[in-house]
Amino acid sequence: MWQPPDSTTIPAGTAGDMIRYGHTLISETARYLGPKGSVLQLSNGMNCQNCHLEAGTKPFGNNYSRVASVYPLFRARSNSRETIYKRISDCFERSLNGTAPDSSSREMIAIKAYIEWLGSEVTKDTPPTGAGIKKVPLLARAADPKKGRLVYQQQCSSCHGAGGEGQLQPDKVAYLYPPLWGPASYNDGAGIYRLFNLAGYVKYNMPFGVDYNSARLSDEEAWDVAAYINSMPRPHKDQGGDWHDLRQKPIDFPFGPYADAFSEQQHKYGPYQHMHP
Repeated sequence: MWQPPDSTTIPAGTAGDMIRYGHTLISETARYLGPKGSVLQLSNGMNCQNCHLEAGTKPFGNNYSRVASVYPLFRARSNSRETIYKRISDCFERSLNGTAPDSSSREMIAIKAYIEWLGSEVTKDTPPTGAGIKKVPLLARAADPKKGRLVYQQQCSSCHGAGGEGQLQPDKVAYLYPPLWGPASYNDGAGIYRLFNLAGYVKYNMPFGVDYNSARLSDEEAWDVAAYINSMPRPHKDQGGDWHDLRQKPIDFPFGPYADAFSEQQHKYGPYQHMHP
């Protein structure tokens, strides 16, 4: 199972300072770059580590382990060969529903330095065990937001709020627990808005304290609560420029057009068995 490098491998001098600053920005994005950020006001108040858990180091917690080993990378969504800077920019514009820092800024350079350090021991083009998000087995039915609402009430609302609004810290600058929908949450262009991603993220990381060895939710509960969360209102991002080749569009991408004849509803919630490539 992948583990991040030991902190003793952080170099001395300016290079090390940038890696540490990058870690701080990932952990405490809102305090530096949020609506009340001390450096810039670019994002919605969530932290990068709300989606990339434990500052991008948690196994199957959407970590950064393989990023440095695969970028630059052609991505069908943008129909371009993307740099790490482009990947970071996407997170700011989609998951943080904001504006990306300039690629020449100290903040962007620091985040890139931190991500590259995390992946410095990963062999190029060889995905480490524990990278990304662990997949949840497909259901024989569509994911059900109504059933998911009950799961949310029982398992999620105590931290994220009955209305998905999250919990702000006492100083109102950053969230203790992030909002899962509404104007301060991720927009519908975020990767976590795809059901495959959110179901796996929830199953193996939530409620708080869970990891891939100690899942608390059943597969059905994970799919249903993901469907409920992503059925709720959130900011919209124009994605008209995405997916030039519709054949490359993921089957759980919730907006048409598609290269197949399945409905937008089925692409969003399933069932997926007969759609799966």
